[in-house]
Amino acid sequence: MTGPRRGAKGGGAGRATAGSPRRYSRSARVNEVLRETIATELERRADVDDRLALLTVTAVDCDRDLRHATVLLSSLSDEMREILEELRARLQAAVAAEVRLKWTPQLDFAADPAVASGQRVEEILRDLRSSGDDGDSVA
Repeated sequence: MTGPRRGAKGGGAGRATAGSPRRYSRSARVNEVLRETIATELERRADVDDRLALLTVTAVDCDRDLRHATVLLSSLSDEMREILEELRARLQAAVAAEVRLKWTPQLDFAADPAVASGQRVEEILRDLRSSGDDGDSVA
C-alpha cells in the first residue's frame, strides 16, 4: 500500500515564494500587453497619418471579464477622438492578431487624468518659483 505522493497536487511551480520577487497580477500583465500592442499599431498608422504622430498611449485599463478596455492617452482632442473611433476596428484587429485572449476587448478612448494632474502640479510649482523670485525671499 502506497501513500499519496508528496507535491502531487500542483507542486508549487510558478508560485512566488517568500524570497522571490512578487509577480504582477494577470490583469496588470494583460493591460501592459494591450498598451504595447495598441501603441505599436498607432505608431505604424502615424507613418501614414501625421495627426497620430504626437499621440501617446499612457495606459490601458481592461475590465476583469476582458470585454472592454479603456485606452488612456496623454491628450485627447475631439478631432483625435473621432480619428480613433474610425481606427477602433483596426486597433481591435491588431489586438486580436497579436494577443492571445479569449475575448478581444472593445476599445474606448479617454484622456489620462494623471497627465492633467501632473501639468497642474508643475504649473503650481512654476508659480511658487516665480513668486519667490520677486524679492520675497529672506537672505
